Amino acid sequence: MLAKRIIPCLDIKDGRVVKGVNFINLRDAGDPVEQAKIYNDAGADELVFLDISASVEGRETMAKVVTAVADHVFMPLTVGGGIRTVEDMRRLLAAGADKISINTAAVDNPSLITGGAKRFGSQCIIIAVDARRNGAGGWEVLTYGGRKTTGLDAVAWIRKAVEMGAGEVLLTSMDADGTLSGYDLELTALAAEGVNVPIIASGGAGCVQDFADVLTLGKADAALAASLFHDNQLSIPDLKSYLAAHNIPVRIT
Repeated sequence: MLAKRIIPCLDIKDGRVVKGVNFINLRDAGDPVEQAKIYNDAGADELVFLDISASVEGRETMAKVVTAVADHVFMPLTVGGGIRTVEDMRRLLAAGADKISINTAAVDNPSLITGGAKRFGSQCIIIAVDARRNGAGGWEVLTYGGRKTTGLDAVAWIRKAVEMGAGEVLLTSMDADGTLSGYDLELTALAAEGVNVPIIASGGAGCVQDFADVLTLGKADAALAASLFHDNQLSIPDLKSYLAAHNIPVRIT
């Protein structure tokens, strides 16, 4: 069985790591290179950068951040936020990113998935999906940082995105996000059962058991978290030791 991955996520604005709640009351949280080094040394399997500036200037700044980080760490880097064209992808991959994450732009222009996959390979294209439960017993895709409803069924959209060339899915439960009450295991498992590409679970992690649950019951291939790691509520070495002790395969450094 392939090792399960643990992935921290860093929000980047104007070239700096920031922290906040729903992008409100942002505060500076340090230099991205230094933060990346900490996670690299702690044994993170990958690192996600989210550009919350999402402007042309932000993408240019992000490219510089990616280059600086890639020069100092040895784990795969994924970049998302404000990527609207294949050229945006090319610029960031050339800067040192290993994968590109697209969300709103993919919903607005699904051909972007196919275009990126054809140009760079499916392994480079992650479809990010923000989903919230609806009144019909399913989950709806939201875009623009969870501010816009789409009417799209999340599981159906994931299947379509994979058919169009996405090689991985970053699935965030908007209901669970920030609650520290655990990942949405039902949503994650349904998504995993519907496609043959890796699922990265996001939203709701509050303790080590939540990671264990989503990587087993939720059938996820990887688990992403942000504040839980940033605020030192949980260390990656401790988390991986717990998972290994519970017979969940992880990479131990």
